[in-house]
Amino acid sequence: MLTAIAATPFAAAPLAASVAAAGPALAASPAAGGGRRRSTLVIGHRGASGYRPEHTLASYELAARLGADFVEPDLVPTKDGVLVCRHEPEISGTTNVADHPEFAGRKKTKSLDSVATTGWFTEDFTLAELKTLRAKERLPEVRQENTLYDGLFEIPTFTEVLDLRARLSKELGREIGVYPETKHPTYFTKAGLPLEQRLVDTLNRYGLNRRDAAVFVQSFETTNLAQLRKLGLRTSVVQLLSAEGAPFDLVDTGDKRTYADLVTPAGLRAIAAYANGIGPDKLQVIPKAADGTLGRATSLVADAHAAGLVLHPYTFRAENTFLPTDYRRGTSANDFGRAIDEQVAYLRAGIDGLFTDQADIGVLARAVAAGQSIAAAQPSPHSAT
Repeated sequence: MLTAIAATPFAAAPLAASVAAAGPALAASPAAGGGRRRSTLVIGHRGASGYRPEHTLASYELAARLGADFVEPDLVPTKDGVLVCRHEPEISGTTNVADHPEFAGRKKTKSLDSVATTGWFTEDFTLAELKTLRAKERLPEVRQENTLYDGLFEIPTFTEVLDLRARLSKELGREIGVYPETKHPTYFTKAGLPLEQRLVDTLNRYGLNRRDAAVFVQSFETTNLAQLRKLGLRTSVVQLLSAEGAPFDLVDTGDKRTYADLVTPAGLRAIAAYANGIGPDKLQVIPKAADGTLGRATSLVADAHAAGLVLHPYTFRAENTFLPTDYRRGTSANDFGRAIDEQVAYLRAGIDGLFTDQADIGVLARAVAAGQSIAAAQPSPHSAT
């Protein structure tokens, strides 16, 4: 466990010793992003969730065809220990489970990271039972077009995503990376369904547990990242951050430190002892001004790079409701605004990649920011089918 981070102030030396005991040292990896890349990464956030219901094979495939370098599956376990792709263990907002009378008795209220949460939870279903459900759009008021696909797609397993990744990499002639997130690892460890060994075993089975693999493993918690190293994880690792709150593993042990402590220069140096990069909220890179417009960049990019970390902020979305006020167009909150311009502003601030719900917009923004051909950044017609 990450005993140094739980017991002492953030400092690179004690944490480095903890990680050294947990697994092999990291090596820079141009393929996976351990070192600085020539081109920033476009990461399909939950796939192409701006165009298809999130965490479905259709969403992941569309993201790749639109030009994403990586697709991001969030991982939670089933009752029988299979890793499946859902944003949260509670699935009433992303599946039609409430329409299945045979599962009415599974509805429960649980403490999810100390928050009382009512609904249906993946750990109470076998994989076979989950496969009888179908995905639905999580934000139907914002993305009404996505509701066209409600009821069509299954909940995918992590192995199905890796199979899709291999097929599309061959078809598209470029390697599609995978960027899995371990969701609520403390919660699942207490439930008797720890994520870490299952993830390492799966990556080993697919030949992806390598320093040069196109894989990032990410988490909002800290302890499980060190645990993954102890279990033999060799891929790149990213510490997710938030503009508020604290990692739940630290909260759970009574540690008073917060995400704000992790983004100090000392905190970033500590992260660099066990991770290749950070995934901050985009507002930690360029916050909004008091009037809602895009403000001035913080020092986070420079501080992270000084610590040897790459930055992949989240989440870039095209709808006005998710944009600074000076990047909005029209009067509808759900219309697309100046999303390309917003992403260009962040790219020019020096970030190394971005999570986006619309991968094609990320690809275009990257081309604009780099002064490259817009035409060359467009997916070919057969690729986006």
